[in-house]
Formats: sequence, C-alpha cells, structure tokens
Amino acid sequence: MGPGNQTGISEFILLGLSEEVLLQPLLFWIFLFMYLVTFIGNLLIILAIITDSHLHTPMYFFLFNLSFSDMCFTSTTIPKMLWNIQTQSQVITYEGCIVQMYFFMLFGILDNILLTVMAYDRFAAICHPLQYMIIMNPKFCDLLLLTSWLVSVFDSLLHGLMILRLSFCTKLEIHHFFCELYEVVQLACSDTFLNDLMIYFASGVLVIIPLTGILFSYSKIVSSILKISSTRGKYKAFSTCVSHLSTVSLFYGTSLGVYLSSASTQNSRATAVASVMYTVVTPMLNPFIYSLKNRDIKQALKTLFSRETFSV
Repeated sequence: MGPGNQTGISEFILLGLSEEVLLQPLLFWIFLFMYLVTFIGNLLIILAIITDSHLHTPMYFFLFNLSFSDMCFTSTTIPKMLWNIQTQSQVITYEGCIVQMYFFMLFGILDNILLTVMAYDRFAAICHPLQYMIIMNPKFCDLLLLTSWLVSVFDSLLHGLMILRLSFCTKLEIHHFFCELYEVVQLACSDTFLNDLMIYFASGVLVIIPLTGILFSYSKIVSSILKISSTRGKYKAFSTCVSHLSTVSLFYGTSLGVYLSSASTQNSRATAVASVMYTVVTPMLNPFIYSLKNRDIKQALKTLFSRETFSV
C-alpha cells in the first residue's frame, strides 16, 4: 500500500444515476413513486394472502415470501437514494455501505431461490397433481423456505466478511446509486483476488443451479401439458404458471441484461442506469403480474377492499 492509501475510511461517495442538478428533483419524484408503488403493491399481495383462507396453499405461501422479499429488496437502496437527493448529499458511511450491501445481496439471492422453489411447486402441481399436497406438505414448504433463507444469509455474510478484510484508497467514489458489491471491491487498494474469485463462483452457482432447476421444471411442465387431451385442460394447467413464468422472465431477463451490458461496456454510469430494471422496476411490476393474471389474487384483493370499505 502506498502513502495515499487509507485503512480506516469512514465514508463512500455515491455518484448516483446523474450529476445533472436539474435532473435531481425529477429523479426524486420518479423513484419515490416507484418505491411507493412497489411497497404498497407487495403489501396488498401479502394482506390478500393473509386474509383469504383460500390462498393458504404452498403456491401462495411462497408468493407471500416473495412479496416480502421484494419489499425489503427495494427498501435497501431506494430510501437512501431519495435521502441523498433530498439533502443534496452523496455520502454513505462505511458501516452503512457494508450493511446496505449485505441486505441487498441477501434479498436479491432470496428472490432468486424463491423463484426456483415456486417453479418446483408448479412442477409438483401439474406433473404430480394427485400427490401434490403430499409432496408440498407444510413441513417440506417450511424446510424449503428455511433453506432459501440460510443460503441467502450465508452467501451475503461471506461476501460482507470478505469486504471487511480489504483496505481502501482515498478515491472512494462509487459510480452507482447504492453500494454494489463489485463496484466497492474495485475501490480497494489491497489484493482482491479472493473477493473476485468468490464473486464469480457464487454468482455462477447461484445463477446456474436455480436457472437450471427452473428450466428443468418447466420442461417437465410443458411435457405434461402437451399430454393433456383437451384444449381447456391445457389452458387451465398453463394459466397457473403464467404469472410465475412472467416474473422469472422479467427477473432473469433484466439481471442478465445488466450483466451482459456491464461486460461489454466500461461505462459504470450506464450500468447503474441499466440496473434500475432489476433493482426497482421488476419488484414494482411483480404485484401487477400476479394480481392481473391470477383470478384468486384478484378475488382476494376485491374482498380485502370491500372489507376495508365496509369497516369505514
């Protein structure tokens, strides 16, 4: 380490999506609107599932947890971004940056694993309908959820602890609107080989295995649907997968798109703008996907609103 390096840093600078002063109020209101839509939309899904006994099934049990994860996922980044814009400050403390990274990774990984679990749930429902409630029994569902949380917590904790071993230079500008793991690692003055190795290894494992599981589940689902003789039966079976398939496509499409764009360009600001798709837009659209394309959710939401109206 040279004389300009610093081991006891106290803060980072988040450069955000744009340095244009005139754009800041617009960005504030746009992201405030998206955050409120995301939070309220996912909260309504959670309340609908809690209040409607017909939705107390494995499918909606995992949707409940996905909505909760999406709420927390956006809450790790957007409020701090809004606060920085409002106070005209770009500072985030070292401790705050580490905490933000940890929870951002935790809920991002949890989203990924829950989507895989939900794919398995649809596989069991369509390919083994008679044994569905036996396969997806409450204890097994709890075990799947617990495993999802443990994997997410362990991976996030591992990355967080490996960040703590790094020493950082005096140039602490992060070309992003939140403390993104790879961006922070790039600021380190000490050797980052182990960090880079762990990032690529964990990213590979936590993308390839879940994605393979989802593709395998849907290959079996499509095969089973094609064997159904009636068109009505095929439509009914496929309709139970539409919402989940749309969410999976949106999640992987946006996240892989950001990864490929960042690999092909050295423009960190462009990558930060692109990352808005999977960090903000996808969690915001998920409630609409499940409420607009799912008859049970729509009915539960109508019942929920009618109860609220009647109580008032």
